[in-house]
Amino acid sequence: MKKNLCILAFGLIVTLPLFAQKKVDDRLEKSTTAMQAILQSDKGLPTSILDHAHCVLIFPSVKKVAIGIGGSYGRGELVCRKGSDMAGSWGAPAMYALDQGSLGVQLGSTATDFVLVVMRHGGVEQILNGKTKLGGNAAAAAGPTGAQATGYNADAMKVDVLTYSRSKGLFAGVSLEGASMDADRDANKALYGKEITAQEIISGSVPAPAAAQSLISLLDNTSGSRK
Repeated sequence: MKKNLCILAFGLIVTLPLFAQKKVDDRLEKSTTAMQAILQSDKGLPTSILDHAHCVLIFPSVKKVAIGIGGSYGRGELVCRKGSDMAGSWGAPAMYALDQGSLGVQLGSTATDFVLVVMRHGGVEQILNGKTKLGGNAAAAAGPTGAQATGYNADAMKVDVLTYSRSKGLFAGVSLEGASMDADRDANKALYGKEITAQEIISGSVPAPAAAQSLISLLDNTSGSRK
C-alpha cells in the first residue's frame, strides 16, 4: 500500500508540471487565433493603431455567465516591444489574469476575445507594477476603427489602453470598465520553468519559448519595429 502511494505521488509530481505547461501552450495558441481574427475584422484592431503600440494584452474566450448582473474571468498574456523605449520588435509574453466583478446587463452566457492595446509608457508601468484596474489607475477607452483610427493620438486623448473585442454567443453590451489585471505567476512558472516576474520577462531576461513563436511572428509580420 505504501509503495503504491509513493508511485502515485511520484506520478503526480511528474505529470502536474506537464499538465500546467499544456494549459499555457493552449492559451497561447488560442490567443494567436483571437489576435488574428481581431486584426482581420473590419471593425477590429487597425494596423495603424498597432504600429504605435508599446504592448498588447490578449485575453481569449473571457467567460461571463449570468442573467442580470454577473462576473467574468479570463487568462491571457502581455506582449511588449523590445528595448528600453519599447520601439523594437515584439518580445516574450508574460502571462496575465483578468477579473471583473460585473459587466452590467447580460443575457445568457458568452465568451469574448479581448485585445487591449497599451499606447503609452505610463500604462505599461501601471500594468507591470501590480494589480491594474481599467478606468482607474489605467485610463481606457474603446479602440477606434476605420477612418477614426487614422492619425489617432493617444497622448492627446490621455488614454493608456485601447480595447478591442470579438464576442461569441448571446450578449448585450461588452465593457471592461473596472476590470483588474495582474500577473499570472503560476502560468509564468509553467511557461518558463522557474519563478519569474512579468518585469523580468518584458525586460528581455529570458528568450521567448517555442509555444509563443506563432503569436510573436504574427505581431512582427503585422507590425514590426516602431523605429
